[in-house]
Amino acid sequence: MKIGNWYNFRGIHVSLSLFALVLFTTLLWIWEGNPIAATLRSTQQWYHIPSESCVEVPVDSVGTTKLEKSEEKSPTPITENRTKLQVDIVRPPAVDPKPEKSPKIQYNEDVRSASRSEVCNHAKGRWVADSRRPLYSGFSCKQWLSPMWSCRMTQRPDFSFEGYRWQPENCDMPEFDRSTFLRKMQDKTIAFIGDSLGRQQFQSLMCMVTGGEETPEVVNVGWEYGLVKHRGAIRPDGWAYRFPKTNTTILYYWSASLCDLQPLNSKDKLSNIAMHLDRPPAFMSQFLHRFDVLVLNTGHHWNQGKITGNRWIMHVDGKPNEDKRIEEIANAKNLTIYSVARWLDLQLVSHPRLKVFFRTISPRHFFNGDWNTGGACDNKIPLSNGSEVMQEGSSDPTIEGPLKGTKVKILDITAISQLRDEAHMSRYTIRGTLNSSDCLHWCLPGIPDTWNELLVAQI
Repeated sequence: MKIGNWYNFRGIHVSLSLFALVLFTTLLWIWEGNPIAATLRSTQQWYHIPSESCVEVPVDSVGTTKLEKSEEKSPTPITENRTKLQVDIVRPPAVDPKPEKSPKIQYNEDVRSASRSEVCNHAKGRWVADSRRPLYSGFSCKQWLSPMWSCRMTQRPDFSFEGYRWQPENCDMPEFDRSTFLRKMQDKTIAFIGDSLGRQQFQSLMCMVTGGEETPEVVNVGWEYGLVKHRGAIRPDGWAYRFPKTNTTILYYWSASLCDLQPLNSKDKLSNIAMHLDRPPAFMSQFLHRFDVLVLNTGHHWNQGKITGNRWIMHVDGKPNEDKRIEEIANAKNLTIYSVARWLDLQLVSHPRLKVFFRTISPRHFFNGDWNTGGACDNKIPLSNGSEVMQEGSSDPTIEGPLKGTKVKILDITAISQLRDEAHMSRYTIRGTLNSSDCLHWCLPGIPDTWNELLVAQI
């Protein structure tokens, strides 16, 4: 090759290289600084949002749902951000020297943070004054409410305890509406099984659902469950009522210990009774398939006086207990609660529509003695010991512990009720005579209404 031709070829190569460099520099300037070209950037580059791939957000306990794809993939910024977009184009934001998290990581962290802040803890919150209380009148709810628990029918002079409602933390508990409740419970049965505090909750709900008004159309269906008054009995073992318009049944069965109780000699009325610590009540086993909501409670009958007075003899594995550790009442109670919770957890596999709640213990407020030694609850000032519950765990670990790892839900009312020592029956009776104070049961309307509001909010 001639030398002249070589230099001509090299000159052409250098010219092309210079031209390409100038063209690349011009295009780079246009892309970085030209306002028209800048608008071609994707929305994701201007706003830290997820990529176009659909990011699924699982449904959580407070009802957070998956994002709609149209919201995730919208190519056009929303109106309120258009001004920001124009400003960003003219004056690009300064580069943060710290590395930013990816949009997906930042988005997921924001969702988790929002979920944590929105979780409703029904047992954590405060009592607040509410002029719309009570939910019904103790004067008028005579059809369902025992006279001894209607403090409006006694000589009690103060009723300020009626004017408060419970406000859970991080959520608004829906106001109870009887029509809404009956529609929600259409063709369903809600059952309370427990002691006299369970009976109070049952009567409270009957007054709430009827508004405390005479409701002759409600049908007594106790006979369907064997809840009839036997000859010589003070009362039946429970009650069951049906609201015919919605076919809603509300029932109560008395089982103070939640054990299966079987007379050792059925022919002897004074026979000792086998108290099967590891068996659920026969009534519960027999009718569980008919329940849609089940609310259990036990606690105050677990003392030596009640066990001896009722002639209960502890049994385990179908025979009299011989374990000295189980003889201790606290251990016997724990065994029973554990057994009932595990039995129900197994039953829920074949009863998927059933929701089971175990209510924690209702606190006593005897001061300066017990029920039989001059103890009283004379305070009449609401919330004199505070209005808030800020603790995380339950004040009743005896119930909370056995429920862990099961599908049985806790209805935690202990701490919130502990603040209401002024709302018990106190010294007043239906006969107007003063006697030893009842600082265990509650006036109705009263605190058990709140237990039911918490229950309905979680059904």
